[in-house]
Amino acid sequence: MKIMIADDHQIVREGLKQLLNGQQDMEVVGEAQDGRETIVKAKSLRPDVLLLDVTMPRLNGLEAIGLIKEAVPDVRIVVFSMHKKEAYARQALAAGALGYVLKASPSSEILAAIRAVYSREYFLSREINAEIIDAYLENRKTSSPVHRYDLLSEREQQVFRLIVEGNSTKEIADILCISPKTVEKHRSNFMKKLGVNDLVGMVKYAIKINIIDPEHWE
Repeated sequence: MKIMIADDHQIVREGLKQLLNGQQDMEVVGEAQDGRETIVKAKSLRPDVLLLDVTMPRLNGLEAIGLIKEAVPDVRIVVFSMHKKEAYARQALAAGALGYVLKASPSSEILAAIRAVYSREYFLSREINAEIIDAYLENRKTSSPVHRYDLLSEREQQVFRLIVEGNSTKEIADILCISPKTVEKHRSNFMKKLGVNDLVGMVKYAIKINIIDPEHWE
């Protein structure tokens, strides 16, 4: 298995690399320390499995998932996070990840997660309610949109999340490879659809539907 590690702490990357390279069926082929670098390197390295941190500079892991899957559809993603919140795990699954493992997990669980997602199976840390996988899959098949947010186009959702994460119009244009004018057009469209008038309204709405953590704005 060709594995890439994305985490903004070098000591974490070094520890994971030592663990994974010590396995007969695994090889670490690359590293990244922020969200944008992760997208660029995933495109060039095309790993089988990406071990992805949530809290990273220049685009967080949850937002990066969708963009990575657009660029490298076959990559299997395991989110590697310190956050135990089920909302994060749900967002990760919805964006296209197959696994969500806590950084406090034993090494055996991290290895099990990588092997599971490589086989295209879902995997969650034991400390997170495993029932959310079944609930998520069932809801994806049967439920109608709960929020107006669900009615936005995929690109509008991407722009919305990037804005509430604090990215500027130019930064969003660079990340999504679109023009600043197009970013502003998407912003205008989704603000009308969501019924919000400014950034404060957008952030409140994002917190309400668990797109971002309130602690991010404390």
